[in-house]
Amino acid sequence: MTRRLTRNMVAAYLREIGIDYVLVPPRPGGETASTETPATAGGETLEEIRREILACRRCALCSGRSNVVFGVGNPRARLLFVGEGPGEEEDRQGEPFVGAAGRRLTQWIRRIGLARQDVYIANIVKCRPPGNRAPLPEEAAACLPYLRRQIRAIRPEVICTLGAVALNFLLGNNDRITRARGQWRDLDGIPLLPTYHPAYILRNATREHEVLADFDLLADRLRSG
Repeated sequence: MTRRLTRNMVAAYLREIGIDYVLVPPRPGGETASTETPATAGGETLEEIRREILACRRCALCSGRSNVVFGVGNPRARLLFVGEGPGEEEDRQGEPFVGAAGRRLTQWIRRIGLARQDVYIANIVKCRPPGNRAPLPEEAAACLPYLRRQIRAIRPEVICTLGAVALNFLLGNNDRITRARGQWRDLDGIPLLPTYHPAYILRNATREHEVLADFDLLADRLRSG
């Protein structure tokens, strides 16, 4: 049986491969509605993406989750943080960075004059990997289209990746975080700054001064617009 594709299904596919608009040919008689038509009228919202993720079965992580950990914060945040994936407490509450690592991240955010509700926090994967291990490549690949859609919906001015896993999967590289942190990168025209994951700093407190220096860079970039 042939499956009929709806406009929403086609739009979702286009968004996943990075196409935000399509060219519309002239109507009969030469009239045109618009030279560029968004993949979804008015742009896709975070709530629309969240509802889709709730039913996601793209990888095996869905079978062990208590909650989808979608993301939290200001839907129009200037600053977006990306971690690797939810842990046990995040899975239980359905919110990213709520344990000890989350409290440390909140402290860093406050240090540059922002509150947690001013920024947006998301992860590479939305479901908890077993034993809090790092996401596997196939798990990250299944979830990355959702994160990219979140980024397009939020349109942040600056992105900060937390830890090597977030950096490597989001930018598609194998850079070591000890060398990459504090060095500006680019993600589709958005400045991106890698730094350490707060869980790493909880185990290696002597390196926190490096994170604070990175957050000073974030603050400077936000001040400069």
